[in-house]
Amino acid sequence: MPASEASLYEELILESNDRSRSVDIKLGTISIDYYEDLFSPTVTAKVRVVNTGDSIAKEGSKERQSIYNGLPLRGGERLSMKILDQGKTGKGNVKKGLDFTDPELNLIVSSITDVISQSERETFLLNLVSQEAITNETTRVFKKYSSTISASVEKILTDDRIGFKLDKSRYDIDTTSNGYKFIGNLRKPFTTLVWLASKSVGDSSNDTTAGFLFYQTQDGFRFKSIDKLTSQSSKATYTYSEVNESSISKNNDFRILNYTIDRNQNLLEKLRLGTYSSIRMTFDPTNFLMRQQEFKFDEVGIDKLGNEVVLPRISDESNKTLKDAPSRIFSQVLDLGTIEPDASKTPNADPTKYQAQSAMRYNLLMTQLLSITVPCNTDLRAGDIINCQFPKVSRQDSERFDEETSGKYIIKELCHHFDPERSFTSMKLVRDSFGDS
Repeated sequence: MPASEASLYEELILESNDRSRSVDIKLGTISIDYYEDLFSPTVTAKVRVVNTGDSIAKEGSKERQSIYNGLPLRGGERLSMKILDQGKTGKGNVKKGLDFTDPELNLIVSSITDVISQSERETFLLNLVSQEAITNETTRVFKKYSSTISASVEKILTDDRIGFKLDKSRYDIDTTSNGYKFIGNLRKPFTTLVWLASKSVGDSSNDTTAGFLFYQTQDGFRFKSIDKLTSQSSKATYTYSEVNESSISKNNDFRILNYTIDRNQNLLEKLRLGTYSSIRMTFDPTNFLMRQQEFKFDEVGIDKLGNEVVLPRISDESNKTLKDAPSRIFSQVLDLGTIEPDASKTPNADPTKYQAQSAMRYNLLMTQLLSITVPCNTDLRAGDIINCQFPKVSRQDSERFDEETSGKYIIKELCHHFDPERSFTSMKLVRDSFGDS
């Protein structure tokens, strides 16, 4: 069956927050939206339910009630969910679908909104988060960490006292080359992990590029280098066509149903953020000296998704481009001897090795922003690369693809939508350069 057809709800069981009662909501579920985001440390979902007043038995009685007051719904309930979408993966394999049936993976109801009660039925919207999102609000990072950043991240995710206690199958951490000594200071775990991501330098980048992302997918938590995300192979190829082709002659599961270009460069914003060139000024409190260092984005050997970035000249009379004119100044006091008294000569996480590079990498990644909708594909994850092919705007050569717009993109956000009649996946795609390399 086509991937855009209605998906199969294999399991949708809602359990009360005291774990004593449960109700199957498959028949009453009219829509499900599941979300992942590169800049979100937790997955989320929305489930809209319609039910009559005889859905669940009243506790201690044979009388049946509605779900909202009968379960009751007060927040903290667990949802065991398994959905199988139609079609095959890009490699022709059977899809695994969304599977949150493991008790450790059950989604948690964070709030109930849009409640409408009538005489014979009620509707409500369940807003769900991962279990770790609840744990994040009830625990703090308090220990001292002195190893590499990637090792500290793993300790936070597996520490029994913090509360996550994840096994290795539920996280994937790229190794960092730089260490950082810090004390948790009672910050929330997610706040700490996102903060550490901005200071991280990949182990294969020779201290020239920085910038990591901490996020969650249906497979677990990811602490990933942007460089390694951009160097992945493509997960699937999607093609946009205005012609409806027969499903017999072509697999329409990998057709782009519609798309919009939300952003095509923002030069002023890039200059304000110091993407192309910046100055780093550091103050050494041990000798009261200031050090100044200029950074240019082409000093960094990064693997771009598209072609090389060509910058405009500063003026018609000059051969200098925007990389030769620093547009932002970073200033910072060197961390010397704050954590370790005998380390006064070696800066803790030297900002000259990550600050300007990470700012460049984050901002360069958002050069192009594209929104597309495709037939449902639960095989995709936030952080995956897909190849998109768009037709050339030309009367003479309409069969060829546009080499500037087509190419590889990273999935920044995705939403799998399910309802009784159809299933589709909406995505926000980003990339750091133009063209199909």
